[in-house]
Amino acid sequence: MLHRRIFIILLSLFALSVPVAAQEAREVPQNRAQVQLSYAPVVQKASPSVVNVYATKMTVQRDSMFDDPFFQRFFGDDSPFFERRPRKSQSLGSGVVVQADGTILTNFHVVDGADDIRVSFADGREYHTELMLADKKTDLAVLQIKDANGERFQALEFADSENLLVGDLVLAIGNPFGVGQTVTSGIVSALARTGVGVSDFQFFIQTDAAINPGNSGGALVDMDGKLVGINTAIFSRSGGSNGIGFAIPSSMAQFILNAAQNGGELVRPWLGARLQEVTGDIARSVGLPRNRGALVTEVYPNGPADAAGLRSGDVILMLDDRMVEDPEAFDFRLSTKPVGGEANLLVLRRGQEMELRLPLQEVDRDAEIRQITVKGNSRFTGAVLVQLNGYYRDELDLPANLEGVLVLQVQRGSPAQRIGLRPGDVIRSLNGEQNLSLDRFQELVGEGARGWRLTIQRGNRVINSFVSG
Repeated sequence: MLHRRIFIILLSLFALSVPVAAQEAREVPQNRAQVQLSYAPVVQKASPSVVNVYATKMTVQRDSMFDDPFFQRFFGDDSPFFERRPRKSQSLGSGVVVQADGTILTNFHVVDGADDIRVSFADGREYHTELMLADKKTDLAVLQIKDANGERFQALEFADSENLLVGDLVLAIGNPFGVGQTVTSGIVSALARTGVGVSDFQFFIQTDAAINPGNSGGALVDMDGKLVGINTAIFSRSGGSNGIGFAIPSSMAQFILNAAQNGGELVRPWLGARLQEVTGDIARSVGLPRNRGALVTEVYPNGPADAAGLRSGDVILMLDDRMVEDPEAFDFRLSTKPVGGEANLLVLRRGQEMELRLPLQEVDRDAEIRQITVKGNSRFTGAVLVQLNGYYRDELDLPANLEGVLVLQVQRGSPAQRIGLRPGDVIRSLNGEQNLSLDRFQELVGEGARGWRLTIQRGNRVINSFVSG
């Protein structure tokens, strides 16, 4: 019994001595091989560049009793009976300093609609910022520290996200649940992940490094302590991390940063064609050994794809030196290229590979600029209309040969809303006149009529209706 007690005491003393000995023997790794022993050097390099983002938004809260449709019908939104009280809401996220002057990248959804945006560093420093650029399509935003007074900040260097491989070690740094700066580790579990649904450009880095609410806008770094992605979303049924997180690749983040530094205007090249996924049946029919590439289904007249010589039925295999796995991969890679010059396309046409030169042109925005709001005594009063063109066909995924007038907005309670017009409708014909121009539509409405025969394209449906004058 005495021997047993002595043995237990010796074990306890040994257990107490191990941490001390380990702490004394611990040293900073001196090379890439040794860095695998600890993430600390990587964290020390990257964490000072990661900030907490506090976005404050003032909203108006209305007395809940008058939210009832019954009261709204009789009193309206502007009734003095409605009690409106200002309410402050705050969202919490993370950000990454990418320039020494205090330029910060974060997520669009973190700062969307904010009236005041502040950032704080792990050491307690806090600053006000101004919004330089916010892009909903990529879910990215660029902030600039306002009250730096010439102070220089430690910035995180970009890595080339195109060089990432599945299995690479990564660290996620951010402020989950507002508990303070937190570092989690994992691997790149997938690349070019699509179908996440948090931005228009579906091409995410997937990682099993724990990402939770509050991590949005934070850094995903490699083992060199360089930025490979901006953490943006998780796949979760509970709201917490389930080991599936998504980050926007650094190549897209750099594109948005460059746009912010060049006047804040985002100018992306466009293809001017509709693409489709290559299925197994399509791959076999065109002679591809596996499902890959982007199938061209329609080419818009006078667009970049038309100028390059693309045809319906072509399969785009490569854009410059990058493989095209699917239409989402093509859209992502094209969107990160600067306007001007050309890009190389490798396409498969009737079993033969060929190279084409795609001009990198800005999308046609003429119709986006010119829009009209129908006013006066008309059944269409309250509708905001534009001429349908390549820009809107591309944005709304409409057929290349569709012509007409596009409904951008419909004012609430207006005659246009009462006759059933909705945003996104394309008025293809009015009283038998097809291929309507915006000017001709105005003329017809101005002339008046006893009734209006309408043909409307709504998504994939064609609706024929009659509206009395």
